[in-house]
Amino acid sequence: MAGLYLHIPFCRQACHYCDFHFSTSLAKIGPMVQAMKSEIEQRAPEWEGERFETLYFGGGTPSLIAPELLVELIDTAKSFLQFESELEVTLECNPEDIDEASLKAWRSMGINRLSIGVQAFEDHALSLMNRVHNATRAKHVLQLATTFFERISVDLIYGIPGRSDAQLMNDLATILDLGITHVSAYALTVEPQTALERFIAKGIIDPIDEEQAARQFNLIMDSLEDAGFVHYELSNYALPGHESRNNSAYWMRKPYLGIGPGAHSFRENERRWNVSNNPSYIRALKDGTSFFETETLSKRDHYNEYVMTALRTHWGVSLDYLTTAFGRAFKDYFTMISTPFILDNLLFEDEGVILATRKGKFLIDGIASELFMLELQSPKEEN
Repeated sequence: MAGLYLHIPFCRQACHYCDFHFSTSLAKIGPMVQAMKSEIEQRAPEWEGERFETLYFGGGTPSLIAPELLVELIDTAKSFLQFESELEVTLECNPEDIDEASLKAWRSMGINRLSIGVQAFEDHALSLMNRVHNATRAKHVLQLATTFFERISVDLIYGIPGRSDAQLMNDLATILDLGITHVSAYALTVEPQTALERFIAKGIIDPIDEEQAARQFNLIMDSLEDAGFVHYELSNYALPGHESRNNSAYWMRKPYLGIGPGAHSFRENERRWNVSNNPSYIRALKDGTSFFETETLSKRDHYNEYVMTALRTHWGVSLDYLTTAFGRAFKDYFTMISTPFILDNLLFEDEGVILATRKGKFLIDGIASELFMLELQSPKEEN
């Protein structure tokens, strides 16, 4: 099974923290959709025989493009690719784009899951992040959306400078009161060449407080787990049965096809990424010239990616799978290098599976990088 990701690289304005590929110039939306349709048709033969179980509109802000253009992309995908009958179709959307008409249109075209970029339910925090909507709008559209969609995910950002734990708890209470079934919670991070980085450097915004972020990570984890949510991946929580199949497939390292500028694809031993430039992407699809780069993954690359993704999930790293997929030398290496983290109560073993402890979860990306296999450390690779 595979996933299809469609990257819509347009936003109404730039959030201060965002380093994703997008443009605030909306003039090329029509040509972009045509180029993406051409890429789907061009790449379909490579994926012949593969069945897709998820279709995900990401961005950018997919909700700002007209419903008829979304329908064109869905219809093109279904014309050239094979999909499962029980298809999960997710649309990332922002509160400013949501009203009754848009919800009805999205539902009628087969979208059955929304991922709504709320980030916070308090106006000062939203202004600091340069979000378009306000808190009142966010609450209103979420309440409206629940009358049309059962499967709704809300994005929440924690560790925002100056935001108290009480304010974060109010956000969580709002989410639970609205009956939301999935939450993606992300720590605010300072990415290079973003407005947030410049504002912190100039003293306009306070620096990120790691202790605050760690404390609020634990508050979110405790609150949502107490409410019955499963913490199935470091940043993702869901009521049972409402886990994102798209997210889960990514962390399980299933193949995925990425369409659009900046989109990534993964299949077997190849990773591929498209040019992160809208005019270049459109021109290349029109002229038939190259618009992507590829990388061939070694067994060591696969091992490192498995460790990174699996440790973020509640499925953990399977020692049996390490042996089966990579060979005993890789499993022995992982066992050796992970032992100090188990002794420090950052990892633990449960029936042959290595998982992060409560203490280790917030630090897991750094821990995983310490468990990578570097070339000079590598045991002899097995064919």
